[in-house]
Formats: sequence, C-alpha cells, structure tokens
Amino acid sequence: MGQRSIERRLRGIGVRLRRLREELSVVDEQLSHLDDEAGDKALRSLVSETSGAGVEYREAQLHADAMRKHRQRVQNSILELEAIQDELLDKMSES
Repeated sequence: MGQRSIERRLRGIGVRLRRLREELSVVDEQLSHLDDEAGDKALRSLVSETSGAGVEYREAQLHADAMRKHRQRVQNSILELEAIQDELLDKMSES
C-alpha cells in the first residue's frame, strides 16, 4: 500500500472518528436524560396506584436501554476505527 493511499485512508478515518466522537457526546447527553426520566417514572410507578404509571416506566426504560445499545455500537465503531488507524500508522512508519 502506497504512502499516499495510507495518508488518504488516515484522513478519512480521522473524519469518521471526529463524527463518531461528536455523536457519542450527544448520545451520552440523551442517555443521561433518558435515565433520569426512567428513574422519575419508576418512582412514580411505586407511589402511584394506577397501572398506567407502570407502563410509562417500562416504556421509558425501553427507550433508555435502546439508547444504551446505540451508545455501545458507536463506541465499538470508534474502537474499530482506532485499531485500523493504528495499523495504518504502523504501516506508514515501516515505509
């Protein structure tokens, strides 16, 4: 693999990593909000005597769990790209 090709791939990976890290930051904020909301609804379902409060809690918890899974996928993508980036940097330094 040529030096220019490696540099081009590194630039592309750098752009993708920046975007994923920005997305991870947004996801973290949203997850915090969803966790707080689920906690509030859990408390309401404990003190409420209506079945609707329990349903609201379960829905809120499902949203938080889905966001947590999304966060894990974004984090895994970042780790994969960082590994590729390290391999390319190693190839570049060998040249």
